[in-house]
Amino acid sequence: MAMSIGKLAVVTGASTGIGFELARVAAREGYELLIAADEEAVHTAAEQLRAEGATVTSIVVDLATSVGVTQLVDKITANRAAPEILMANAGRGLGHAFLDQDIVDIRHVVDTNVTGTLALIHAVGGMMRIQRRGRILITGSIAGFMPGSFQAVYNASKAFLNSFSFALRDELKDSGVTITCLMPGPTETRFFDRAGLLDTSVGQAEKDDPVDVARIGFRAMLDGEGDVVSGVKNKLQAAIANVTPSGVLASAHRKMAEPGSAK
Repeated sequence: MAMSIGKLAVVTGASTGIGFELARVAAREGYELLIAADEEAVHTAAEQLRAEGATVTSIVVDLATSVGVTQLVDKITANRAAPEILMANAGRGLGHAFLDQDIVDIRHVVDTNVTGTLALIHAVGGMMRIQRRGRILITGSIAGFMPGSFQAVYNASKAFLNSFSFALRDELKDSGVTITCLMPGPTETRFFDRAGLLDTSVGQAEKDDPVDVARIGFRAMLDGEGDVVSGVKNKLQAAIANVTPSGVLASAHRKMAEPGSAK
């Protein structure tokens, strides 16, 4: 399906959760959508968005691979210039102790959250810089402020994204391209099931609504803000994390994420 020429928002990890809600907000703001995910459910998401009046193209790609990134970039560039918006939301979690995790699963988290995100932003950000316009939203996390006992690789990947977003924003400050980092707390999505965290305190706790998280992130991006932590509780947690020793934070995270801690 060829995309028509109009305002384009590209959203990754858009089959469910925050990514789907980001796509929905963008559609309501008048953007044509290109949504991507590594599962066929992204096509179902596209059908739902079309039923709400959106113009949507969907593509199944694994952004943990260079092939997947290239396929998405080719789809973006096939019929048009750079998109107005890129919302780099694709991510994977992984619970349990680091040495008990499969190294293949560990690499998949890093390749999805970090390597693939960097490759996509490098390609699309370069297009935006040439045109001297564009907005990029990176989904980081307040998890990036805490050493993540029993979620060590995931939290470290989000710490990377949080830091990267601030650095890239500074590099592009005179380019016409803005970078915004959305840093949500635990949100009611399929993340905890996929990451094997349902038997933990954080997996069982009440979580934020992805509709609210997406709305807050999208508005911050349009306003050109550098970062936004969604939710009052999460803002407080982020502030506390900034002044708390890392060892204390790691112990606190163990209580939230250690398997069986919800029992």
